[in-house]
Amino acid sequence: MSLSDAIDYYHSLLTPDLAAASWATLGEEMRARRLFFGERPLSTVLRPRLISEAQYHMLQRGVEAVALAARAVVAPALDPGPAGQAVRDTLMLTAQEQALIAMHPGYHEPSAHSRMDTFLTVDGQSLQFVEYNAESPAAIAYEDLLAEAFLATPAMREFTRRYPARALPARQRLLDTLLACWREAGSPGGEPAVAIVDWRGLPTATEFEMFAAFFADQGLRAVICTPDELHLREGRLVAEVDGIPSPVTIVFKRVLTSELLTHYGQAALDHPMVTAYAAGACVMVNSFRAKLLHKKSLFTLLSDEQFQGGLTPGQRAAVAAHVPWTRVVRPGETTYQGGRVDLLGFARKNRDRLLLKPNDEYGGKGITIGWEVSADTWDAALSAALESPFVLQEKVRIAYEPYPALVDGKLVIGERLVDSDPFLFGSSVDGSLCRLSTVTLLNVTAGGGSTVPVFVIEA
Repeated sequence: MSLSDAIDYYHSLLTPDLAAASWATLGEEMRARRLFFGERPLSTVLRPRLISEAQYHMLQRGVEAVALAARAVVAPALDPGPAGQAVRDTLMLTAQEQALIAMHPGYHEPSAHSRMDTFLTVDGQSLQFVEYNAESPAAIAYEDLLAEAFLATPAMREFTRRYPARALPARQRLLDTLLACWREAGSPGGEPAVAIVDWRGLPTATEFEMFAAFFADQGLRAVICTPDELHLREGRLVAEVDGIPSPVTIVFKRVLTSELLTHYGQAALDHPMVTAYAAGACVMVNSFRAKLLHKKSLFTLLSDEQFQGGLTPGQRAAVAAHVPWTRVVRPGETTYQGGRVDLLGFARKNRDRLLLKPNDEYGGKGITIGWEVSADTWDAALSAALESPFVLQEKVRIAYEPYPALVDGKLVIGERLVDSDPFLFGSSVDGSLCRLSTVTLLNVTAGGGSTVPVFVIEA
């Protein structure tokens, strides 16, 4: 049977009684596991994302090839010569970012754990990448626990009698990655002790607590703290929360580098966390070098022929198949489909196929979708994009699927935009986030949409 057949079968199971019982069970399970983003439940639909073994393998192969290509195109950024300067200019790195990137993290991998945001269609014929969240990817713990919540529902229990399906847990892989980076760096401090570092009051705070509990269950000490609660004591990093000091040898860095630099200004380079990191007194995962892969202009490096010299034929093919044409917003000429174009003139004439993205934001902030705004709005956004780091990106094929939900007690099955956001550990895929939306900007942080777990239907 095809994947569409499996989805149709799932929906056919949702009689009024089974749908109501499954909805109630899902709500109870999410409350028990605190599966909320701020005040909103993470999932607002009755079906998880279902993909086939073949689709998952396609996702793994495509993402790994592009992730390796990404590492190849940013590698020159660490060199002082002209090639390195061209890469740094395209990434639009600030002086402070370059100073942080110059510090060696103690381990090889520039982004030990990351997430590629993609669109994978039901038929498996199209896999398109739109962003690489290489610095501080969220949702691993959410996805693990959401899978448990869905497995408890009557609908999922009935479905798996005909279609055996497996979840894709990734918390253990993340824990293993933290410890592997710590060991590669020489096991600073002699004992692994984790600090999960971000600001207070964030909608993702419950995920930090989920990780802290999971780490503790696995015998790894963990504390949740803000950057302000980190201090140096006799050359060692300490988190002091509620007056209680805890040694820190592994920083699980959820706070973004851009936010650290904005918050502390020039003093950020002397922050205790940065000082301990530079001295090798702790490891940081991800390190500051993840910024090389996190910038949206990475996709310019991947899609512009002048930066592809170090790629293998397989990597070039993967980039051509999966990475959209992307360029930094600057006056001048560039290439498009083998020809030369004036970038700004091309952008003004082709808003129906382009969108604007800030180079270093998250949560859908600052994005202008050309085909959804007027010509005047687009021209104004394009002019504003010349004043700060922005990229232009070509429209990709978006994936849609039908999803069931209970609306006023009645089952409604409607089309949703669906993204597939696999988790990477190094350059290999293990697990995936999935987000749904009824609007083009598909981002839960932006205030809409739903999150569901991903299950692979076993062959």
